[in-house]
Amino acid sequence: METIIYELNAVWIYLAAMLVIFMQAGFALLEAGSTQMKNAGHVAGKQVLSFAIGAIVFWAFGYGITFGEGNGFFGTQGWFLKGFEGFATGLTSGDLPVELTYLFQYGFAAVSLAIAWGGFAERAKLSVYFVFGTLFMIVIYPAIGHWVWGGGWLGELGMLDFAGSTVVHLTGAIAALIATLLLGPRLGKYNKNGKPNAIPGHNQVYTVLGTLILWLGWFGFNPGSTLQTGAAQFTYVALTTNLAAAAGAIFALLAAKLHSGKADIPATLNGVLAALVAITAPSAFVEPWAAVVIGGAAGFITYFTAVYFERKKVDDPVCAFSVHGIAGIWGTISIGLFGVAELTGGSAGLFYGGGLKLLGIQTLGVVAAGLYVAVITFVILGIMKVTMGIRVSEEYEVAGLDISEHGSYGYPELLKKSEEKKNLHLSAESSSV
Repeated sequence: METIIYELNAVWIYLAAMLVIFMQAGFALLEAGSTQMKNAGHVAGKQVLSFAIGAIVFWAFGYGITFGEGNGFFGTQGWFLKGFEGFATGLTSGDLPVELTYLFQYGFAAVSLAIAWGGFAERAKLSVYFVFGTLFMIVIYPAIGHWVWGGGWLGELGMLDFAGSTVVHLTGAIAALIATLLLGPRLGKYNKNGKPNAIPGHNQVYTVLGTLILWLGWFGFNPGSTLQTGAAQFTYVALTTNLAAAAGAIFALLAAKLHSGKADIPATLNGVLAALVAITAPSAFVEPWAAVVIGGAAGFITYFTAVYFERKKVDDPVCAFSVHGIAGIWGTISIGLFGVAELTGGSAGLFYGGGLKLLGIQTLGVVAAGLYVAVITFVILGIMKVTMGIRVSEEYEVAGLDISEHGSYGYPELLKKSEEKKNLHLSAESSSV
């Protein structure tokens, strides 16, 4: 029986890891569809590049810093996955091979990095992805992961984050926000009077498909974090996850309709994702009705925060901070409101008679993680901005990153039309002469 349970758990985590990794395809479609045609190939292709860089760096250093023995802030052992047999902690279950838990946990780290890239979209140099991606996987994501999941100080205080509303999503979103601020708005986004111009994504079908893939991937993300098939806990987590996502779609659509008079599709999709982000932390700790409330509130709030940030000249092309940051904060804190003692292992939320203790711990965790990521990201990108530059030239940005960084368009027809337009212009000039 022990052998059967072991094999079932291993197969379940492997399946969950594949679902989480497949979320990269969702991000590629979502971000490419949400940006301009001239950058589509670049935006989608950098998902592969960053996934490859992250895999090696997280194997060599990131996993050990996250889950290795050390102090309350960083793991100091376990480079290249060595030695975990003797000091498995946190989510590195001693009952599962370290190679398997690495694969599963790397999927989470890669999602966080993919979220961060949303703030760089359409104007960052390709070289930035190499440098910042490497450092993100060493000094940013692993630190927060260790604090909460790897035996660090926040976990010791009792902070709860079942699958990463803070560890994964808020971490990536804060990095995206700092990048957005340091890079500045895209060309043409704002008029001289500060009024924003719409720069619509070129393919809503891509964004819809990307969102559905991410919704599917979340069934590995949250239920997979049970790390076992026993007691069928993963089915309960799947239920709360799905209910929240559905509520987020509905309430985001209602928010858009109330504000603009239109049932905006991108807003609805962001509502789904925001709800999934929000339910990631409390999915195992709240009742189904609370999951609906959490998801619906996330979808509704995210719409208006995205509008607010755009008006404040924060040009976040894929609304990374609103979707993953604001919703990540709300989801983490919501455990302090709706947490059920029988599900959390003893700590109850405010609405279940637990007082302010858990709410205070959750809030502290959000603030501490947010400040750390903001400061470290600002320092890294600030140094990079001064030394190597982080934004492409105006000429490159106007031409599009597909042709300027990679030498070819994601849509070759665009190049053909550009050449035809240029030839017509030259012919006109020649005729006038």
